[in-house]
Amino acid sequence: MRRTARLVLATLLAVVSLASLGTPASAAESPAFRKYVALGDSYTAGPLIPWQQASWCFRSNNNYPAWLATKLGLYYKPGAFTDVSCSSADTTNMTSPQTVPSPSLALGSVPPQFDALTLDTDLVTIGIGGNDYSVFGSLIGTCPELRDDDPTGSPCKDHFTINGKDTLLAALANTQRNLERVVKGVRERSPAATIVLVGYPRIVPPKGYCPSVVPFADGDYAWADEVERALNKAVSTAARKQGARYVDTYGPSRGHDACSGDAAWVSGKDTNLFRAVAYHPYAAGMKAEADLVFKALGGTTAASTKAPDARNATTSDELQRKAAAAGLVPRT
Repeated sequence: MRRTARLVLATLLAVVSLASLGTPASAAESPAFRKYVALGDSYTAGPLIPWQQASWCFRSNNNYPAWLATKLGLYYKPGAFTDVSCSSADTTNMTSPQTVPSPSLALGSVPPQFDALTLDTDLVTIGIGGNDYSVFGSLIGTCPELRDDDPTGSPCKDHFTINGKDTLLAALANTQRNLERVVKGVRERSPAATIVLVGYPRIVPPKGYCPSVVPFADGDYAWADEVERALNKAVSTAARKQGARYVDTYGPSRGHDACSGDAAWVSGKDTNLFRAVAYHPYAAGMKAEADLVFKALGGTTAASTKAPDARNATTSDELQRKAAAAGLVPRT
């Protein structure tokens, strides 16, 4: 009788032990963070991706920080998730205010992004650098204008090469140093935070051309890709030197460039007021980037994929149209 009782007790304990093992495994599906702050430019903010917030940073509730916050279980917790990314931001806007359109379509400003950081912030993602020294804006603004002069050559590369020096590539060395200062600034304000620098997804394909979508000269495709790879190297090197994490979105976006049709993560030359700004991520790209960051933080695909909702998304369709008509939709 005693032996039977001991066997029953042992069996019950084993069952309880196995059940308790399931709890940490489930919890491990989503890394444990309590306060997440997202910093960045338009590739983080997601201009024109529904739903747009009323901040006039052209920030979407479907950008990768929002998707990441839902996966981490923070999106619906008051005070647990703050996204201050802003279209057209560069590294100076971490510590200085940024001029943006206001709801009246006049010009206003938003505070420095670092103002969102606190001592108890334990996760910070950073997607910035492409607008420093107008590198990204120079590519998308100048290259299409030069294609007709030499459609099979590399007129854009030639334009930015002065006395044998590629001025855009040269500028990226300074961008790296700026990014290192950004990481240091985050660490000073949020010393316990896990800091993640997020790279930029691929815009042009590794081979071939699609001038109806990306109207660069044929020879400028490879050069534009070289510039983007150098930008991502600046981001990754800054992360490595300052002890932050780097998430590569360029490699995983192969086959999802602007020339990839329905599989594209980024748009081409056309701005769609209710989908994406030209040469910027679509919602699908943002969701994919969130998955990459989540995985880098130790999350698994088994975690919740509940979508962000439309909270704070009070920018009306009409205001988006007015902003476009006034030329206030950001290009970078």
